Amino acid sequence: MLEPEGSAWYANLELEFATRAAATVLTRNRHVGPLLVQKPLYPEGAQTCHIAILHPPGGIAAGDRLRIEATLQARSRTLLTTPGATKWYRSEGAVAHQDVRFALAAGAVLEWLPREGIVFNGANASSRLEVTLASGAGYVGWDIMSFGRRASGERWTTGRLRIHTAIRREDRLLWAETADLDASSRFAQSSIGLSGFTACGTLAVAGYEIGDELLAACRRVQCAERGSRSGITRVPAVLLARCLGDSTEAIFDWFSRLWALLRPALSNRVACAPRVWAC
Repeated sequence: MLEPEGSAWYANLELEFATRAAATVLTRNRHVGPLLVQKPLYPEGAQTCHIAILHPPGGIAAGDRLRIEATLQARSRTLLTTPGATKWYRSEGAVAHQDVRFALAAGAVLEWLPREGIVFNGANASSRLEVTLASGAGYVGWDIMSFGRRASGERWTTGRLRIHTAIRREDRLLWAETADLDASSRFAQSSIGLSGFTACGTLAVAGYEIGDELLAACRRVQCAERGSRSGITRVPAVLLARCLGDSTEAIFDWFSRLWALLRPALSNRVACAPRVWAC
């Protein structure tokens, strides 16, 4: 696992967090290959540990396999993020994989707030996220994706993207979504696809029951990008916010403002942006 096969990288990152004297500490940090973490930071006090996950190659290429696992012990609180965009590079055929798995014990809270992903034209990618919650655990996470490099005028017209997301609580499925997207299909223009937009995002809040007043307050927060489409849905123990647009920055800003509204209501804590976002 330490060496790449041909030009492909295989990388694992295993993290575990626990409470020690009311502080959340990183008790396990094992990595194989090019996946690392920065030093744990505590910008809002010892109860919440902030970690930035680093992938030094800068992108996920054909044949790469990245696996990130984080386990949160009871009552621990962790915020995980990334310092920059995840780039899914062009492939001549081999699939690039990213597999993220989180397991939260009773009373634990995890915030998974990565920067956006950019799917290059010709990318062949597979992204999986699985979250398992014990009773009383809470999860907030988002996924923002740009199809093609809009700044350089590139659109996603060839390639394939497979996405699987599942959130469970005590072996009961709360929410799941699976997609197998072919760039050469009509997905980009379809009304049940991107509807002509080049970016999309989903924010999921799980493990909490969202009341009517909080739901209404979230719906009053609007995405700033003119012409974008957004909506918020509530199902038992899950709140979903979705957006279609052409600016990942605008989607990131909208999700950040929703997080700033939700966090005090759900955890009695003011939102504290990771320091790496300001770099």
